Amino acid sequence: MDQHSRTLAAIFLIAMVQLATIVTPTMANCLYCPPETKSPPPTPITPPPTPTPAPPTPITPPPTPPTTITPPPAPTPPTPITPPPTPTPMAPPPATCPLDALKLGACVDLLGGLVHVGVGDSVVNQCCPVLQGVLSLEAALCLCTTIKASVLNLNVVLPLALELLVICGKTPPSGFTCP
Repeated sequence: MDQHSRTLAAIFLIAMVQLATIVTPTMANCLYCPPETKSPPPTPITPPPTPTPAPPTPITPPPTPPTTITPPPAPTPPTPITPPPTPTPMAPPPATCPLDALKLGACVDLLGGLVHVGVGDSVVNQCCPVLQGVLSLEAALCLCTTIKASVLNLNVVLPLALELLVICGKTPPSGFTCP
């Protein structure tokens, strides 16, 4: 045999040995494999014994003391009740705003747009005529109602509305807040 044939035969032999180790179903004849070890059987778990409940102790009620009957006290004469002084009634806020809701709404919309600018002549010219003919408290309450209805930020627009009332000649109560 020539050198070339011997090389091919050696490669073929090595490939066959490799293939045989892959194809062999069991590794019993394997010289390089570690021996199989069997794991010990699992240890059974035994539950702890359940304690037996102690018998209930009888409950004896405490002795009842003797009852003594005391006569009711003698009635005392009624003291006259003096009624508290009646406060001076304040005028209730109007159930509905006596001002034109559309015009007042337009006025509040103008105030909402002037949050960063301040009250100007166009607001005064449009809003003061709407606020004429009503009391200062009524005008303030109407503005509150309209501001709330227009979903504007009451805390931001109310100071502008109170400033507008003063410019228009109305004097809202000091410390006025919307109800």
